[in-house]
Amino acid sequence: MAETPALFEITPSTDSWHTRRRVGFDLETTSRDPRVARIVSAALVIFDAEVEGQAAADSDSRAAPGPAGPGPTERVVRTREWLVDPGVEIPAETTAIHGISTEHAQANGQPAAEAVAQITTALAQEFAEGNAVVVMNAPYDFTVLKYEAQRHGVEFPEPVGIIDPLVIDKQVDKYRRGKRTLSHMCMHYEVALDGAHSAAPDAWAAVEVAACQAGRFPQLQIPATELHQLQAEWKVGQSADLQEYLRRTRPDAEVSPDWPV
Repeated sequence: MAETPALFEITPSTDSWHTRRRVGFDLETTSRDPRVARIVSAALVIFDAEVEGQAAADSDSRAAPGPAGPGPTERVVRTREWLVDPGVEIPAETTAIHGISTEHAQANGQPAAEAVAQITTALAQEFAEGNAVVVMNAPYDFTVLKYEAQRHGVEFPEPVGIIDPLVIDKQVDKYRRGKRTLSHMCMHYEVALDGAHSAAPDAWAAVEVAACQAGRFPQLQIPATELHQLQAEWKVGQSADLQEYLRRTRPDAEVSPDWPV
């Protein structure tokens, strides 16, 4: 298969985000509108350098192939998950997507305020340590989390070191035809996705897709903070292009250039 060359020239670094600890993050919610959506489930999938004996000691760990390029050949992957009672009815159409009903969330989920505080604390630690946090379509998840934090009086950490496979894909393979959902991108990059539309499998797959992108496009092999800034710039151009396209039929169309929130 012929590969589209990258649209930018960046010198790869020996300290690339994809050879270090990186964390996949995903939310399942009650609505497509991130301003009103409530969190129903969340997951952090943590790809750590393997420590001798760690995999055997940690029942939530799984060995996984290492990323392309220099670095460890294996990683230990640990998953932290939350099931949340959102405090509102979960619409049938969203239950059909992620499989979580109002009754199940009420019976088994954490109170939303408690879960949101735990999620933001866990993310804040990753940001503070300089670890890459991989989020597919980051503006949605972080906008949801920001509004949830406001509802429950929880401090919202400023996202840093974010890796968004969607923004990256649109930049490095701009003219590829077809959809760019996580499922479609998994097929394109030959990443297995079992249990789509569940937080943990989606977070895991996003990390794997991002690693494949780094392997295919070495220009992406730079520190997470540098790639974060580049994506913010790319998002501005991508939003302008989409807005121009939409205004052919909707003259008042507005596409936010904000990224990751």
